[in-house]
Amino acid sequence: MNWPTLVLVALIALLQYPLWLGKGGWLRVWDYERQLQAQREVNQKLEQRNAGLDAEVRDLKSGFEAIEERARYELGMIKDGEIFVQVPQKMLLAPSSAPAAKPAVTPP
Repeated sequence: MNWPTLVLVALIALLQYPLWLGKGGWLRVWDYERQLQAQREVNQKLEQRNAGLDAEVRDLKSGFEAIEERARYELGMIKDGEIFVQVPQKMLLAPSSAPAAKPAVTPP
């Protein structure tokens, strides 16, 4: 290769460096796009959560059903003249979760 060709190749390499690896290069743009997509997904989940909370707040402001439901399930309240009946559920013990027999201890 003669020297003009080498100069042109070096010049092209110098021009390509900022394009690929510089401050605004393609690699950084791709990385920013990836970060932006991840942040959009997080924002979408938070928007869905906020929409649910907004609907719950509107429901609590507009009607008594939601307030009554919260009072019943979270605070255990009942209405006047209402009878509360609680039905206990049987606990099923699996053979592996049964307590092991303790050895008898005799006093000395």
